[in-house]
Amino acid sequence: LPPSRGLLQPTHSLTPTQFSLSLRLFFLSLSLMEAGTVAAVVLLGLALYCGFDPFHHSAIHGFPDFVSHKVDLPDWSSIPTDKDPLNLLQRSEIKFAGQVQGPESIAFDPLGRGPYTGVADGRILFWNGENWTDFAYTSANRSGLCDPQPSPLSYLKNEHICGRPLGLRFHKKTGDLYIADAYFGLMKVGPEGGLATSLTTEA
Repeated sequence: LPPSRGLLQPTHSLTPTQFSLSLRLFFLSLSLMEAGTVAAVVLLGLALYCGFDPFHHSAIHGFPDFVSHKVDLPDWSSIPTDKDPLNLLQRSEIKFAGQVQGPESIAFDPLGRGPYTGVADGRILFWNGENWTDFAYTSANRSGLCDPQPSPLSYLKNEHICGRPLGLRFHKKTGDLYIADAYFGLMKVGPEGGLATSLTTEA
């Protein structure tokens, strides 16, 4: 009589090749599970390190009063799209990529030359048609702390020393450049550039 086929009895046996393949898939699954566990532990460790910053590597660790605020952005459906019917922004060209650190504002002088822009190390630069040159600066203390750095974030600790020009506007008649600096207030420099003078530090 043929053997009875119970619920727990296999209906066929695996060949050596199938058995070997099954073992490989089993151990591969285990290795993937272990890799996922290790990745999860590493990510958790990075999150805790960034949150507590035990070795003060954060760019803002020198600002103990810094407080972050959540900003609620409007829904994309509420943003008007008829302001750019020709989709010009999508076809725009990025200029001067990697040539200036943290440009904030641009301006053109009364003769149409420029652009001029304020950068992260406190200088106002001028594009002369071939390269960027120094035009003005807002801090008299141009020490080594204000030398060019590899990243705009490198200047955060010394912005109060080097200055941070954020807004630029030329007077059309006099050619004077008015500068809104984050630390030194409203300043002005003549058409020849150089060290800007303070007009007011509060409003």
